[in-house]
Amino acid sequence: MEDIFQGNFYNPNKGNLSIKGVIKEIFAYMSEKPEKFYDIVVGCDSSSGEEPNFPIVIVVLRKGLGGRFFIKNVKYPALNNKKFYNWKQRILEEVFLSCQLALFLRENIKETLKSFSVIPNYQFKYIHADVGENGQTRDMIKEVVGLIRGTGFEPKIKPESYVASTVADRFS
Repeated sequence: MEDIFQGNFYNPNKGNLSIKGVIKEIFAYMSEKPEKFYDIVVGCDSSSGEEPNFPIVIVVLRKGLGGRFFIKNVKYPALNNKKFYNWKQRILEEVFLSCQLALFLRENIKETLKSFSVIPNYQFKYIHADVGENGQTRDMIKEVVGLIRGTGFEPKIKPESYVASTVADRFS
């Protein structure tokens, strides 16, 4: 699982960071204002075609005060030379990548928290999926929601899935 996330995530303020660097930055950001509440969210989008690009995003929101994002473009060849013949395969891959990253982050955040004397006030329970009641993806909602819930996270779909449908979408 970690192989997909090797290489750099990009953040406009910090530049390129390893996944371990991203986790460090998440905690540095939360430590700046420890009295605030933070929401960590993961989402992914994809470009169309047989060889799509999958921008996967981690967002850390400081409730009411903005946030930070970290993005990694997972390229088609890195996905075991899969070909995507239809949009349903791409949507499922977006959700699968989001779930993989969320599980990886959850485990590594738990490990990092062991070294903190004061635990930040945060939640990490949502994965955003680029599906919604309107449009062709409406027939996939149950499948996508089930996949996300199966990993122990709660799904958010359009119009609430801004990490996938807005942030990641800008980079697909």
